[in-house]
Amino acid sequence: MTKIYGIKEITALTIFSETGIDLKAKFPTEKQFLSWLNVVPNNKITGGKVISSKIKRKKNKAGQAFRDAAGALWAAQNPIGDYLRRKKAKSGGKQAVVATARKLAAIYYKMVTQKVEFNPRYITKDKEEYLKNRLLQLEKLKVKTQSLLDNHQNAA
Repeated sequence: MTKIYGIKEITALTIFSETGIDLKAKFPTEKQFLSWLNVVPNNKITGGKVISSKIKRKKNKAGQAFRDAAGALWAAQNPIGDYLRRKKAKSGGKQAVVATARKLAAIYYKMVTQKVEFNPRYITKDKEEYLKNRLLQLEKLKVKTQSLLDNHQNAA
């Protein structure tokens, strides 16, 4: 478990002691596990609209351990650290930590239930896709800015 970015030995022990040996028996689905950890929002929906979307205030040592692990990745030069910083830029620090903790918990659940090793290649694939999309956005912005400059120079 310590191969997952941000999870140290003590964090792994805390999570393991809280979740137990047979994770699949306690939580048949990943959604149930993430909800128990309290790393997903509690959406209150009425009339098809979300009227409230907050994280429940439950004490859960495993969920807190995942949040602590996510919080330790602010300066990390790895894909999950990049993800954390991107989320912070979009929605703020607290939401970014919870979203990153959710990502770490999902990785943990898959590793434990499917008995597979942590493979950072899947995460870097997401980063490469993000960088490609970002490059396309910047190229479109460059073309748009250039056309505005040309129009401004022609008008003058």
